[in-house]
Amino acid sequence: MNLNTNLVLVTGAAGWLGSRLVVSLVRGLPEHDEIKSPVADLRIRVLLLPGQDAAPLKKISDRIEVVVGDVRTPGDCAKFCADARGAILFHTAGIIHPKRLSEFFAINRDGTTNVLDAAIKSGVKRAVIVSSNSPCGCNPHPDHLFDELSPFNPYMNYGRSKMEMELAVRERADKIETVLIRAPWFYGPNQPPRQTWFFQMVRDGKGPIVGSGNNLRSMAYVDNLCQGLILAAIRECAAGQVYWIADKRPYSMNEIMDTIERLLEKEFGHTCKHKRMKLPGFASEVAWVADKTLQALGIYHQKIHVLSEMNKTIACSVARAEKELGYKPTVALEEGMRRSLRWCAENEQTF
Repeated sequence: MNLNTNLVLVTGAAGWLGSRLVVSLVRGLPEHDEIKSPVADLRIRVLLLPGQDAAPLKKISDRIEVVVGDVRTPGDCAKFCADARGAILFHTAGIIHPKRLSEFFAINRDGTTNVLDAAIKSGVKRAVIVSSNSPCGCNPHPDHLFDELSPFNPYMNYGRSKMEMELAVRERADKIETVLIRAPWFYGPNQPPRQTWFFQMVRDGKGPIVGSGNNLRSMAYVDNLCQGLILAAIRECAAGQVYWIADKRPYSMNEIMDTIERLLEKEFGHTCKHKRMKLPGFASEVAWVADKTLQALGIYHQKIHVLSEMNKTIACSVARAEKELGYKPTVALEEGMRRSLRWCAENEQTF
């Protein structure tokens, strides 16, 4: 792995993706030849919120420096980026399911600009920033795939906050090298409780299928995503660009749930109900109306929001990342879910 720097900055390092990225930087990614070996003397500075536990990160390497702060506070961002000339910044911090709607914009948009402005002032060389599929919304028809030329059509306030974040990043692209990575629904080790709960629903016959279940969803195994982030950091041609990073192909909702159920039962000893909570397609449309109404009132309801997406196609092409970054999504759904479930078993994520 050749990052051309001995200092990397990572926001959101206590999160699902951020913690996995730190592991990938320290240990390398063995499934991709070019980045299978880590940088020997790499120092990693991470930004953690007050109260977040730094112990798991410090166990990974003694070259991890912890800075406590909040991306919403410019002074904390300045402290995080101090003396970082020539460094690479990986900005993974963000919020998907907030307590208050205003947090979408305070964290996803304004927090990103605070970090970027501090990085610019400190002379950070490149910032690789995690965005989402949500700025582009849902595919216009079932066989459509998003690519890097797809127009903005943000889905609710989360999508709008990420769209405004992307626009703010573009405004600063003449002051710092930036790469935007659009990541869809991801899965894999270090998963939060909501993903374990999803496995439980599938096992207990309550996995929701809205409509036919043939709608496609792009997913990103978390190490595939880390591979894309690292390649975006080292490819000269990536500066100023946007890339979709996901598994090689999208999966139908039926395939996703069938794969989880099969692995749970055949490889992990769970007894599954072999049922689905089947809802008509209009259930998502009703949820969409409810979600839109609640968000107009400043209220965010996670379950209603998730239900509103369940019959939608949200799928992308990774062809550009493959061509320009040398991206190789080596892990697909079955093996990725197997590793997810193994991680649950090894870390007492019982359900």
